[in-house]
Amino acid sequence: MIENKKIYVVDDDPEICALLQTYLSKNGFLVDSALNGLSFLDSIARDNNYDLIVLDIMLPDIDGFEVCRRLRTFSQIPVIMLTANSDETDRIIGLELGADDYLAKPFNPRELLARIKAILRRSASSETVVATGRYYHFSGFQLDVTCRELRDNQGQKVVINGSDFELLALFLQSPGETLSRETIADSTRGRETNPLDRFVDMHVSRLRQVLNEDAKDPKIIKTVRGKGYILTVPVEQSDAAIN
Repeated sequence: MIENKKIYVVDDDPEICALLQTYLSKNGFLVDSALNGLSFLDSIARDNNYDLIVLDIMLPDIDGFEVCRRLRTFSQIPVIMLTANSDETDRIIGLELGADDYLAKPFNPRELLARIKAILRRSASSETVVATGRYYHFSGFQLDVTCRELRDNQGQKVVINGSDFELLALFLQSPGETLSRETIADSTRGRETNPLDRFVDMHVSRLRQVLNEDAKDPKIIKTVRGKGYILTVPVEQSDAAIN
């Protein structure tokens, strides 16, 4: 359900903020906006009850990368980054810092709306996984799909953002099955991937970092050359946590 979902738009262009505020409001969202990063961070620190952030990279005080980095220290609200740079570097940096998706300027508001809906739909659908067991146990980790929490073998909470959670849940639902880049893109982004788009590879790389994988010799999620990726460790699902 979109009704009452709250979106925060951060862009230094008042016209873009006004346009998105009007367009998203007409499509059932509650929308707030800020023209710079520090104002947004101050606001979100006082009230982080938002469902998604639309964040421009080019801001007048601190850039969107720094805003995203600071945001991720206390919140895992999904982030869509806007970039005017056609170079892939901005996109890769944003994903490494924990952004869930990106969109190049200029863009059609309808495409942004589609991406917002896709992210919110994935977040909602992941909550239904509890029908077959609330917890996934694998390689010393425990994923709680109700609270959307990941804990290590010491019971310590591991920081994981929304899109990484969705990707991990996808792998855990298909242990031992090779997932193509197209399948991953469709499941985590809600659309097809471009063969030259490194989003999926960067996303898997980021998830491996969350799981403390050795980049040169990963043990949990392995690359299947020319085909995709596979979760190679045993997975158990249960209704009870393991303390």
